[in-house]
Amino acid sequence: MTSFPTTQALRCLGLLAASTLSLSALDLQAQNALPQSAAKSIAAGSISGTLLDSKTGQPLSFASVVLLRANADSSFVAGAQTAENGAFELTKVAAGQYLLRVTVLGYKPLRQAVTLSGAAGTARLGALRLTPTATQLAGVTVQGERAAVEESLDKKVINVEKDLSSVGGTAVNVLQNVPSVAVSPDGTVSMRGSSNITILIDGKPSQAANSGAGGNRLEQIPASAIEKVEVVTNPSARYDAAGSGGVINIILKKQKKDGWNGQATLNLGTRDKYNTSLSLNRRAGKMNWFGSYDFRDDRYRSRMNTQQTTLLEGRELRLLQDGTNRRHNVSHSARLGFDYTISPEQSLTVTVEPNKNNGINSGTQLATLTAPDGTTRIGSTFQVRENVMNTEGSVDYRRTWEAHKGREWTTSVAYTNLDANVVIGQRNTEGTTDLREWKQDLHVDLNAASYQTDYVHPLGEKSRLETGLKGQLMLNDGTDDFLRQNADGPNFERQADRSFAYNFREYTQAGYATAQHELGKWRVQGGLRAEYTNTSGQVDGGTGKFKLSYLNLFPSATVVKTLPTADQRVQLSYSRRLNRPGFMQLLAFPLYQDQRSYRIGDPTLRPEYINAFELGHQVTVGKATVSSTLFYRQTTNAIQRLVRVDTTATRLYGNGAVVTATYADNFGQATSLGAEVSLNQQLANWWRVAASGSLFQSSVTAATGNESSRTTVSGTARLMNSFTPTPKLDVQLTGNYRAAALTTQGRLAPVGSVDVALRQRLFNDRAALTLRVSDLFNTQRNLTNVYTTDAAGNNFQARYYNKWESRVGYLGFSWYLGSNKPPKKLDSQPQGGGGGFGG
Repeated sequence: MTSFPTTQALRCLGLLAASTLSLSALDLQAQNALPQSAAKSIAAGSISGTLLDSKTGQPLSFASVVLLRANADSSFVAGAQTAENGAFELTKVAAGQYLLRVTVLGYKPLRQAVTLSGAAGTARLGALRLTPTATQLAGVTVQGERAAVEESLDKKVINVEKDLSSVGGTAVNVLQNVPSVAVSPDGTVSMRGSSNITILIDGKPSQAANSGAGGNRLEQIPASAIEKVEVVTNPSARYDAAGSGGVINIILKKQKKDGWNGQATLNLGTRDKYNTSLSLNRRAGKMNWFGSYDFRDDRYRSRMNTQQTTLLEGRELRLLQDGTNRRHNVSHSARLGFDYTISPEQSLTVTVEPNKNNGINSGTQLATLTAPDGTTRIGSTFQVRENVMNTEGSVDYRRTWEAHKGREWTTSVAYTNLDANVVIGQRNTEGTTDLREWKQDLHVDLNAASYQTDYVHPLGEKSRLETGLKGQLMLNDGTDDFLRQNADGPNFERQADRSFAYNFREYTQAGYATAQHELGKWRVQGGLRAEYTNTSGQVDGGTGKFKLSYLNLFPSATVVKTLPTADQRVQLSYSRRLNRPGFMQLLAFPLYQDQRSYRIGDPTLRPEYINAFELGHQVTVGKATVSSTLFYRQTTNAIQRLVRVDTTATRLYGNGAVVTATYADNFGQATSLGAEVSLNQQLANWWRVAASGSLFQSSVTAATGNESSRTTVSGTARLMNSFTPTPKLDVQLTGNYRAAALTTQGRLAPVGSVDVALRQRLFNDRAALTLRVSDLFNTQRNLTNVYTTDAAGNNFQARYYNKWESRVGYLGFSWYLGSNKPPKKLDSQPQGGGGGFGG
């Protein structure tokens, strides 16, 4: 791998910033270059209107509106972008004849003649309805659909319905193809290198997805149930302050068509992977009933290798360990609910989502231990059993005012119950005299309730005020029992000195206010959020009680400027955020991953605080869209993940090997500076390409005073090709690459992959047959090197290699019920940096 030096990275960022500022300077120069006669003719005339989808009636936000003179040179007069409600207004327009040009990705361009008479003439164009594009291909009309990526003031919306690369997968596979998002082999989701993100499902927090308390909620959401994903890299005060890396909101599908509609899907994967799903929707009058069920039965295989060298109290210990894993997961996921239209201005939604997951992860390990007094070989088997039941329910109410467009009040209450039991068992099969099995039985009982209410009040056509309140209470009780097999039989005995019980309570209360205003080509938004947090807990038999409480203010601001040259805009944003330590980071009891490693919490851990800045630029030239973003993130009181040697456990339980502990600690600060660039280009009617890349520099304070701060320059690249070789066949070819990166105590090796997917529509679009192969060349793997030195001079070096089953083929068949049909066109998703691996 070729590493870019720091100076070169900063030079690249500087060039990108300079180009953005140059565009702004050209804009000012163009305005100042107007002749005095033209400047005098500009009066109080204005042209306004609202852009709507001709089929759905939905507003088209952030569309480009350009006003040209109706003469031979068609010179530029004014430009604007539509607001979130589709409205636009061009002010200070002199009397005369003009041509209004409107362009939106995925729609036919609109051109309309406009005439202003008098010094203060006005033209109220009303609703302008745009028609989705239709492309003629081999004698068959292919209807255009919603753009794959939609930009708004503070978020990016990715429409994933047409993405083939997640066919047969789950929400985890969907997120692998979302801009700025990365998913690690263990399912950890991160954005721009930070895993401290907030995951929402239909706008509400999912405790099972964010708590890490057994199971993975994202693995239980089928990809076929997801309509779109909202990515907020620099959230405003409207969003929770938690999540230093940003916010991901997963929006599930909900049919709105009358009568019966639905979809049935069956997917078969190589080497024993099966999943099937059924979704139904019935709308009649004021009632809309919806329900879905998803069943998964997956088996995965992996192999691992660990090499350790430790200088412990003057003795050098070496470990070489090889192992194989087999993971078998069976999950059932359901979603039931209804929408009730109380009146044209009021609606009520009730949703219940029960999910059950059973998993078995088993394998064998062979360790070779080398010490000054000789070499020992120890063989072992292990098994991890997970039984997780998770139920989430919510009630949502929405109120609008027909006489006051844009005015809205929403409120919701939600409840989550998670019951998880994880049993980790392991025993030696050779190399030791004691071959008895030990078990660690972790039980988690989590209950969480929350409410949220938001109110939006327009202040004229160009301003609005938004306020809201939110409260959340989480109760978490559990036990962690260490069991040892009796010497004279198969029964197990609880080891009181290594068993724990815990309780954890967290209450948060928040309030916020934001204001938006549009002034000519400028659009600004500012807000302030206040959050109070009260956290308490204790570990019986451990470190005892702890209690934290703190009140913080979190400001945010966004400024957007529409430029007159071509269709482009510049956006600058700032937000202050925090990352609260979770209960697994605070509770001080060991949770073993195998007999030689465990993780443990620290009740003295405190939140980290983040200042985040972004400067973005977007331009559309012909059929190409280019987006670029500069970002800077500064973290104080940073929470760093560390590894240390547990000398006491090594002596007592190591059997000649070193026992390591993984934990988190606050120290120093971390910074991240980077740039993202993406290009979305239609090369032909049958071929669209999306290319993206990121380059970023990260610095973290060293773990001890014996080391210098660690700084690295890394990057990512992603290329997606979407083809339509025949009217009924769609093909996607996707490549991802992530360069090497440094951690607090080590280094992550580079990794890349290529995916391919095909879909053939059948039976007059009543069905679809799909084929997908992930990691076509079988190159994905996880390789990590860790180095640490403590104050006593004990050195620890380790190399962890894990190759999971990443090359998987899926064959799927979908049948569409009622008026529901498969998407008829694939739009490549413009990717902002992260691609499948993140930055």
